[in-house]
Amino acid sequence: PVSRLNTLYDWLAHIQLLGANTIYLGPIFESSAHGYDTADYFQIDRRLGTNDDFKTLAKTMKRMGFRIVLDGVFNHVGRDFLAFRDVQAHGQNSEYREWFAGLDFTRRSPFGDPFYYEGWAGHYDLVKFNLENPAVQEHLFEAVSYWIDEFDTDGLRLDAADHITPSFFRALRAHCDAHKADFWLMGEVVHGDYTKWANHMMLDATTNYEGYKGLYSSHNDC
Repeated sequence: PVSRLNTLYDWLAHIQLLGANTIYLGPIFESSAHGYDTADYFQIDRRLGTNDDFKTLAKTMKRMGFRIVLDGVFNHVGRDFLAFRDVQAHGQNSEYREWFAGLDFTRRSPFGDPFYYEGWAGHYDLVKFNLENPAVQEHLFEAVSYWIDEFDTDGLRLDAADHITPSFFRALRAHCDAHKADFWLMGEVVHGDYTKWANHMMLDATTNYEGYKGLYSSHNDC
């Protein structure tokens, strides 16, 4: 572990001076490469530090009046995720064979596995979950509860929200409301009718990439 999280202490007073009251941290769970290929939803990435490092930092943020939002990458995991490793080891006998989308033991994956699976947007280092599986939901919701209970987090930015079914978000909303009434959920949505995701049954907000694109292009595409 490398305690890179500890470098944030030097920035907290400045962020507070700016008038911000919330700090959003990009994906900080254990991963293999870039953070969006989660290997363990219950551990801080060792390149950032330890769970104890984050707990101490979170307590300091709370004393200073900050709310804390984490990145929830629930659409897919990395190939080092425990359940996927189990499928690699045990094939059709794995207890996790229903955890992943498009699992097919009649053909091979682009990585040479003796089975095929659905990768997010064609990226096979990102293994797409079967989010309709109750066991998958239970695992993810347990992780959400853990980060609320142990670190007093206040919200999630949900990666690739426009690729996730409404039924999953309704279940996540109900879980969060029961656990922490004002817990905030914001989804990454690239385009479409934002109210499909942002409504009283699902998410509190979405990203607004369409607004960003218009502003950016008006200055750069002349």
